[in-house]
Amino acid sequence: MLLKRLLAGLTLWCGLFSLNTQAQDAAASRQRDFTITGAVTSGTEKNGVAGASVLLKGSVTGVSTDASGNFTITIPGNRKSNGVLVISHIGYTEQEIVLNGRSSLSIVLVAGDNKMGEIVVIGYGTVKKKDLTGSIAQVQSKELNAFPTGNLLQALSGRTTGVQVLQNDGKPGAAPSIRIRGVNSILGSNEPLYVIDGFPGSATGIQATDIETMDVLKDASATAIYGSRGANGVIIITTKRGRAGKTQVDYETSYGIQRVAKKLKLMNNFQWASFYNEQAANDGLTPYFTGGQVDSLSKLPSTDWQDQVLHPARVMLHSLNISGGNDKTQYSVSGNVFLQDGIIRNSDFNRYSLRANLNHTISKIFSFSVNALLTREKTDAKTTGTGSNRGSGLMSAAISAPPILSPYNSDGTFRRLNTVYPWLSNVLINPLTVISGQTNATIANRELANAAFNIRPFDGLVIKFSGGIQNEDDRNDAFTLIDPIINSTGSASVSTTQNISLLSENTVSYNKTFGDHSLSAVAGFSYQNNITTTLNGSGTGFLSNVEQTYDLQGAATQGIASSSYNKSVLLSYLGRLNYSYKGKYLATFSYRRDGSSKFSILSKWSDFPSGALAWRISEEKFLQPVKAISNLKLRGSYGATGNNALNPYQTLNALGSSKVVFGDALYTAYGPGTTKPGPLKWETTYEYDGGLDLGLFGNRLNLTADYYYKRTRNLLNNVQLPASTGYTNTLQNVGEMQNKGWEFSADALVLDKAVKWNISANISFNRNKIIKLYGGQDIYGSPFYTGPINDFVNLLRVGQPLGIFYGYKENGYTSTGNIQYKDLNQDGAINASDKTYIGNPNPKFIYGVNSSLSYKGFELTVFVQGTQGNDIFNMNATQTIDLGFALNEPADEFSNHWTTAKTNAKYPKVSRSISGNISDRYVEDGSYLRFKNIQLAYNLPPGLIKWSRNIQVYVSGQNLITITKYSWYDPEVNSLGSGNSINQGIDYYSYPTAKTFTFGIRCGF
Repeated sequence: MLLKRLLAGLTLWCGLFSLNTQAQDAAASRQRDFTITGAVTSGTEKNGVAGASVLLKGSVTGVSTDASGNFTITIPGNRKSNGVLVISHIGYTEQEIVLNGRSSLSIVLVAGDNKMGEIVVIGYGTVKKKDLTGSIAQVQSKELNAFPTGNLLQALSGRTTGVQVLQNDGKPGAAPSIRIRGVNSILGSNEPLYVIDGFPGSATGIQATDIETMDVLKDASATAIYGSRGANGVIIITTKRGRAGKTQVDYETSYGIQRVAKKLKLMNNFQWASFYNEQAANDGLTPYFTGGQVDSLSKLPSTDWQDQVLHPARVMLHSLNISGGNDKTQYSVSGNVFLQDGIIRNSDFNRYSLRANLNHTISKIFSFSVNALLTREKTDAKTTGTGSNRGSGLMSAAISAPPILSPYNSDGTFRRLNTVYPWLSNVLINPLTVISGQTNATIANRELANAAFNIRPFDGLVIKFSGGIQNEDDRNDAFTLIDPIINSTGSASVSTTQNISLLSENTVSYNKTFGDHSLSAVAGFSYQNNITTTLNGSGTGFLSNVEQTYDLQGAATQGIASSSYNKSVLLSYLGRLNYSYKGKYLATFSYRRDGSSKFSILSKWSDFPSGALAWRISEEKFLQPVKAISNLKLRGSYGATGNNALNPYQTLNALGSSKVVFGDALYTAYGPGTTKPGPLKWETTYEYDGGLDLGLFGNRLNLTADYYYKRTRNLLNNVQLPASTGYTNTLQNVGEMQNKGWEFSADALVLDKAVKWNISANISFNRNKIIKLYGGQDIYGSPFYTGPINDFVNLLRVGQPLGIFYGYKENGYTSTGNIQYKDLNQDGAINASDKTYIGNPNPKFIYGVNSSLSYKGFELTVFVQGTQGNDIFNMNATQTIDLGFALNEPADEFSNHWTTAKTNAKYPKVSRSISGNISDRYVEDGSYLRFKNIQLAYNLPPGLIKWSRNIQVYVSGQNLITITKYSWYDPEVNSLGSGNSINQGIDYYSYPTAKTFTFGIRCGF
C-alpha cells in the first residue's frame, strides 16, 4: 500500500512538474522576440572584425560576426533592458555592453590581448585564465592546424613550455612520444593522460582540424584531480562545438609534396672500388679490382640506392565542418580525409573520420550533450629494419649497397646483391625486394562516443551523469612474397587487437558568488574499465602469392596460434574547491582517491591531494597607479599524482601455458612465469610549483615564468633473483627520481596599425636525476650488435640523468691505425672499468618561437622550434669501421681515413681488422633550430564573394630549413623511443624525416 502511494505521488509530481515546465517554456517563447543588430569594428579606420564572438552573458545564446563585422542576435524579451553582450576576439580586449533597451549597436574593439578572459578547460570544469592557480597552457585551433600532419600530437612541438615532442620515427602517421616536465618512470609509461571531450583515452585518430583547443595541465594542482594517471601531465582535447546563430560551413583543402629533408653523401663507383682495393692491400689480400676496372667503373653511372628507396610523395587533406544552432540546440558535424604517401616507396597512411557534437537545452533544468568520433586508418608501413646492420634491413641496405650494382638484372628481375661478390655481406638485401615484395598493412577502426545529461535544480547547481565508450580494433596483415632471390617460400602473419574501455562519471558542481566571495566546487565518482584481447596466427611455405594472408591454413608450416585477454578497472572518488575573494585572492584544493584492480589487496587504494594559492597583485589599490601593469599574479601549488605503471595481473601468481615434449609427444603445460609476483605500491610524484604571470600595456605583452620541483617515489623496477628461487626477477618499489626546471613564455602584440605583428616565444629547462635504485645497482639499456660492436649504450645510475650514454673515450689511433681508447683507471688494460659518461640524450633546454605578421589581406607566419644541449648516439656510423663486407660508406671516409701520411684523420685505417667499442666517436651534438613552418597567406577582401564569410589561400613549407651539426638524416630522431624505453637518443636506420611544400585553401560560408 505504501509503495502504491509513493508511486501515485511521484506520478502526480512529475505531471505537475511537466505542466510547469511547459508553461515556463511557453512564456519564455512569447518573450523571445527581441532582435539586436550591430557592427563590430576596430582601429581608426573602423574596419569590420570578422569572426568576433557576440555572447549574451549568462547564457548559451551567441553569434559570430560576418565577413564585414556585422551581426544579428535574438535574445529573450526579459533581457531587453538588463542584458549584457560580451564581445571578444583574439588580439582585442574583451568588452561587455549593457543593452538598456537598444536594438542597434556599434562596438569598436580596442587592440590588446583578451587572453586573460579566455576560458581554459581543467579537469571536470572550466575557469577563466585570469583565475587560474595552477600551471596550465592552452594551444588553440589555429596553431594546431598550421600545417598538415598525420598525428595531432606532432602539432604540439614547440607550442608551449614544458612539453617535449620526441619524433621516434618519420613514417606517415607515426605517433611521437610526449614528455611533460621530464620523465617520471622507468617501467611505467611516461606519456601524459589524454582526455577527449571528457573521456580519458587514446588521442590516436583525431584530425587537427577538428580541435578547438588543447589544454596542457602541468603542475600537480592541475593534474591531481586525475589521481593515479596524472603524474605525467594531462592533455585535455576539446573538439569544435556549434554556436547559436546562422549555420556556418568551413572547408579546408591542401595538397603537399614531401621530400627527404637531407640525403647522405655516399661513395661513388670510383671511390668505393679504390677504397676497398686499399682495404685489400692493408689486409694482405689481392686487390678486388684492377686499375683498368677501377677506371672503367668511374665512367659508369653510380647507383644512389637512396634514390631507389626514397621518392617525392604527396600529402592531401580535405576537411568539412558544419556548425550552428539556436539558443536551445547547437551542433557541429565534420568529415575529414587525410592521405599521406610516405617518402619510402609504398609506405602510405590514410585516415577517414567523421565527428559529431550536439548540445541541447530541454528546459531551464534539463540539458544533454552527445559527442561521437568515428575513424578508420589504413597503413602500409614498410619495416625500415631499425637495428639491422650490414644491409639486412631496408634503410641499412639503401645506405650500404655498393654503388656499382644496379637494382635489376638484364631480364628485369631484382638483382640478388649478396651473391655478386663472395666478399660482400651475406645478409645484404636488395631494398626494392622489401618495397615490392613485402606488405605490412594495418587497418584500425576507432570509435569514441560519450554523452552527458545535466540537471540544474536551481541556479549554480549542476548534477551531471555522463558515460562513454572507446573501442579500437586493429588488424595487421604481413606477407612476404614467394621469391627465390631472397630465399622466401612465402610467409604470412595476421594479428588482431581489440581494446574497449567503458566510462561512467557522475558529478555535482556548484558555482555561486556571495558579494566579494566566489565559490566553485565539484565532487563525484568515476568508474572506468579497460579490456584488451589479441589473436595471432602465422604460417610459412605457400604454393601461391594470390591469397597472401587470407589462407593461413594453406601454409606448409603453421605457427602456433596465440590469444590473450587482459582487464583492468579503476574506481575513483574526486572533489575540488575553488575560492576567490574580490578576484584578488584565489585558492584551489582538490582530492582524488583511486582504487585499481592492478594492485595487490593491501595497496589497491591511494590518495592524491593538492592545493594551490594565487594572488592577483594587479587588483590591489597600491598597484593601480602603475598603469603599465595590467595583470600581475603570483601562484604557488603542491600536490601528489600517481602512475599505475603495472600491467594487469602482475601482482598475481598467474600460470601461463606452454608446449613441452615428453618422448615423441607434444603436451600442453601450465606454469608460473619468470617474474615473481609480490605486493606493490603506486608510483607517486610529489610536485611543487611557483609561478608568475605578468601582463603589460593593456596585456599587449604577457610574460609567464614557472619553477617546479618533482620527486617520484616508489619507482617500480626489475630486481634480479638467484636462479635457485625458480624466478629470474621480481618487481619491487625501489627507486626514486627527480625533475626540476624553469619555464618562460612571452606573447607580444608588437604592432597594431596597418601592419599587425604578434610574436610569441617559450623556453623550458629541465634537469632529471635518478635518486635511488635497488641496492644502488645500475640498470643497462638494450645491447646492440653491429658487427664490430656488441654492447649497451644507455645507463641508469644513481646521481645521473635517465638514459645517459655510457662507453669508452677515444685517444687517437695506434701506430697501426687502429682506434685507441683512454685507460681511465690506469691499470694498463682497456676493459669495462674504463667506461665513463660519454653523452646525454636529455636536452638542456627546448624552445619555440612563432611570429605572425599581417598587412591588409596578407599574412606571413614563421614558426621556429628546436632543442639545445642534447646528444645523439649515431649507431648508423658504427658501419664506418665495419670494413670487411664491402658496404658503401660516407664519401668523406674516402678522403679522411688514417694512413701513415695522415695519422690525425677522422676515420681509422681501412682494414677489416679494426676493432671498436661503444665510444664517444659516435656521440654527436643533436641540437637543432628548425623552421617548422613558414606560411604566406592571402585573405580575400570581405564581401568580395557575398556567400562567403572568409576565403584564405596559402602556401607553406614544413621543415624547410634545419640548422644543426648532426651528420645523419635528421636530428629529430629517437629510433628506439617509446613510453617507457631506457634506450633514448639513438639513431639506428630510422625512417627519414620529410620536408613538405603545401598549397591550401580555407573557406568559410
